Amino acid sequence: MIPPLENILEVLRNHKLDQDDYEQIKQILGREPNLLEIAIFSAMWSEHCSYKSSKKYLKGFPTTAPWVIQGPGENAGVIDIGKGYGAVFKIESHNHPSFIEPHAGAATGVGGIMRDIFTMGARPVANLNSIRFGEAHREDEIGKKHKYLLQGVTGGIGDYGNCMGVPTIGGETSFEACYNGNILVNAFTLGIVKNNEIFYGRAEGIGNPVIYVGSKTGIDGLGGAVMSSDSFTQNSQSLRPTVQIGDPFTEKLLLEACLELFQKDLIIGIQDMGAAGLTSSGFEMAGRSGSGMRLDLDKVPMREANMGPYELMLSESQERMLICAKKGCESEVIDIFQKWELDVSIIGEVTNSGNMELFWHGKKCAQIPVQALSENAPVLDRPISKPKYLDKAIENEYKSNTLSQQHIFEKLLGSLDIADKSWIYSQYDSTVQTNTIIGSGEGDGSVIRIKEIDTFLVMNVNSPVRYCYLDPREGAKIAVAIAGRNCAIRGAQVLAISDCLNFGNPQNPEVMWQFKEATEGIKEACQILKTPVISGNVSFYNQTDSKDIYPTPTIVGVGKISKPDTLIHASLKKSGNYLVLAGEIGQDFGGSLIQKIITQECGGKIPFIDLKRELLLWHFIQEGCVKKLIESAKDIGKGGLGIALAKMALLGNKGIKVKTPFSSTQGLQKDMIFSQSQSCVILEIAPQNFSILKNLGEKYSMPLTLIGEVVQEYEGIHIDTISLELSQAKHIFFKSFEKILKLS
Repeated sequence: MIPPLENILEVLRNHKLDQDDYEQIKQILGREPNLLEIAIFSAMWSEHCSYKSSKKYLKGFPTTAPWVIQGPGENAGVIDIGKGYGAVFKIESHNHPSFIEPHAGAATGVGGIMRDIFTMGARPVANLNSIRFGEAHREDEIGKKHKYLLQGVTGGIGDYGNCMGVPTIGGETSFEACYNGNILVNAFTLGIVKNNEIFYGRAEGIGNPVIYVGSKTGIDGLGGAVMSSDSFTQNSQSLRPTVQIGDPFTEKLLLEACLELFQKDLIIGIQDMGAAGLTSSGFEMAGRSGSGMRLDLDKVPMREANMGPYELMLSESQERMLICAKKGCESEVIDIFQKWELDVSIIGEVTNSGNMELFWHGKKCAQIPVQALSENAPVLDRPISKPKYLDKAIENEYKSNTLSQQHIFEKLLGSLDIADKSWIYSQYDSTVQTNTIIGSGEGDGSVIRIKEIDTFLVMNVNSPVRYCYLDPREGAKIAVAIAGRNCAIRGAQVLAISDCLNFGNPQNPEVMWQFKEATEGIKEACQILKTPVISGNVSFYNQTDSKDIYPTPTIVGVGKISKPDTLIHASLKKSGNYLVLAGEIGQDFGGSLIQKIITQECGGKIPFIDLKRELLLWHFIQEGCVKKLIESAKDIGKGGLGIALAKMALLGNKGIKVKTPFSSTQGLQKDMIFSQSQSCVILEIAPQNFSILKNLGEKYSMPLTLIGEVVQEYEGIHIDTISLELSQAKHIFFKSFEKILKLS
């Protein structure tokens, strides 16, 4: 049973609550709480569940558009993709568990985000991930640790996604010193649903049964939400028991059982038991409907002996769902889950009390007003201050050097940031379900076919972390723009984004300033680019021993190609075609890859982005694709024009001859091919289409410059003073990642 509260200060400290929280809890309850009630408030008021530090700044995100069916507030967002179908998607973090136990943490991150998608009634059809590590190249304990983390995380992602039969079709990986103490594992899933078959996480209808389905509850992941709402120290391995252990084979059964359930008119709502487990799912389902709920906790299927209400309410065991069924349909629901060999039990019912009433063998062990708990969750107005590092960092501009274009080009092409990462993505099944059109390693946006409606969906995940460190507001704008641009250069209409906002300790005023600035940047970019935020996640406390990560707002853009024959790739297609630069390149070296690789610094002023021009670029490319003027296209991103051209050549197994306007061998001018100016794209076009494309460029005020042509493979790569055989470039690009990290 529930132990009495003896040392209340110690109890509060163990549950990350303070005296003010305790006074508010007593006011809500009208009495002293017991330990179980303290634990429930602790979980629901944790940063992870209540967004108490971020809620203030998330208000005002653009969340609506004619094509948005469901915005933030449910398990995932939904957009209309035409002909009665919707795309359901969301990105979420699993950073803290993945640092403690990389394989299990990453695996359950993938499992959790997939449950968020199929809980809405959708079948998951594509996964992406954004994973970030520290200095894995080092020959010391840091390097050893991050090689281990890299192997564990990629293994966990691959094992879970592959077992589920959901293709992982893209992602990004980066390595920065700021992640030495806190890696980031952000998982994204997109699913497809009929618009008239979307399900929501609600519990309503007095007397309707509440049914538990899935795996049995154990004590793994106990207190995980609270753990993820705190910083790490060197002793954080002691948190290993808070990491959940997943079973993808059970999740596959749960997916199929739920999809079968959704075909029958048996339920009111359904909710994944994610962070805070039965606590969050129960309170959120009742809270969305303004109802109450009674739960008989002794009826919960248990994995271990001697479990009590505390463990059952706080466990984050995986592969579990809570269902509000229609009264009288219980036996049909039970039959479906028993058919799929899953645990299923009626554990309660919906009430009109407005309270969550918990019972243990018939005796009430907790009672909490549902709305009062959520409405009175702390909304903090934390202090903010502009980081002290910024003034010095901004002054640290990239300076000219004596290195040749050839030397810089080869260094960048073989860097961890640029080199092909097939060692990672080859572990992921990218072709299962047979709908992948463009997958990992093929440049920019990934593409799947939606065969039910003969449509393609394009998606891309990214975060320019060095830009966000130097200027969080402008960096966040660029993040939204890049995610959309990498969809647009496939020929897509960009529709919406999901965000995963990874930051340091919110108790640090400089971190809160970074967060405020980044959210303002996202708001502005989404408003101008017409890409509403339909789902997302905030991850704070990515800090170890007082060292915070760089602000890392990770953005996923999703777009649609209605006419499949207008899709374009990044790989060069035909010798004799022209190479055209759309946009204008300036001396934009602040936070760039050339600065990182050549000077090992992060400083200067980051590129300016004109969001209205960015939107014009998207429209220009989309019309160019519809009119069949563009053969292939590549965004100018990390490494600038030179690296983008090289990737197009390598992907298409073609040579190139390019003479840029920056062909000087002197000063910064020679480095301009590595500048990372925004809203710039390389286009491959047939010679006869150049004048037509120029006219289209004038329509969209888009400057176009003819810079070269595609040639045969044996002619190699020639860009200004750079000259390299294609075989040499392939060796550098495709072999460097494993060589640097000494991966077997």
